[in-house]
Amino acid sequence: MLKAIILCAGKGIRLQPYTINHQKAMLKLHGKPFLEYILEGLIFAGFQEFIFVVGYRKEQITNYFQSGRNWNVNIEYYEQKELNGTGGALLLCEKSIVNNHFLLTWGDILVPYRIYKKIVEIHQKEKHDYILVANYMDDPYLGAAVYSEDKICTNIIEKPQPGTSKTNLNNCGVFIFSKQIFNILRNLSPSERGEIEVPKALLKGIKEHNWKVRVVEMGKNQLRVDLGVKQIYEHLRDDSSWLNFLKI
Repeated sequence: MLKAIILCAGKGIRLQPYTINHQKAMLKLHGKPFLEYILEGLIFAGFQEFIFVVGYRKEQITNYFQSGRNWNVNIEYYEQKELNGTGGALLLCEKSIVNNHFLLTWGDILVPYRIYKKIVEIHQKEKHDYILVANYMDDPYLGAAVYSEDKICTNIIEKPQPGTSKTNLNNCGVFIFSKQIFNILRNLSPSERGEIEVPKALLKGIKEHNWKVRVVEMGKNQLRVDLGVKQIYEHLRDDSSWLNFLKI
């Protein structure tokens, strides 16, 4: 089975004041931290081996999950001391990836549990080296617009201008990758913010190495939880109805 990597090192600045003393992924929602919901979803999909990339308030994650024994899984930890982007975080894990493929997800994104299972099944059946989950948005200007033809990704545009996208698909933040992505990440120029970015590496693979990236589209009404800003956290905290959509 593949390993699953969860990136949960960020400071969660947009979630302040809740994250002044708490790691974003450890904010509690209806009795358990957000990160635990992600873990449960991936366990539902069959994952048993995990890597958590930690950083800000790392002890809150390591003390709670420890080795993963309480969930009958194994969890490794890598510390991202320099917050140099999702690609920088992913590079820390390279030596721990034994199989050729692995799953990657952001630690502030949650999708219905069967989506995790679906992409594993597609990977096993269709043998794609790269899979990207895309969720539906009226306008993906706050995320990354995903363009595809015949379920194969042709372009990814980060933070497009409002009203300019000719697609309703957004990069969800859940992937399956081949280890080949590490070769690109090691040689990728940082962004203007000084970050090494996974989507940029994926796009480079598409444009320069003819990677075939399978796009798995979520339904228009399927839940995607993005723990991005405090207003969203407050809504999730105060309304538990979203929990009903995780297991359907």
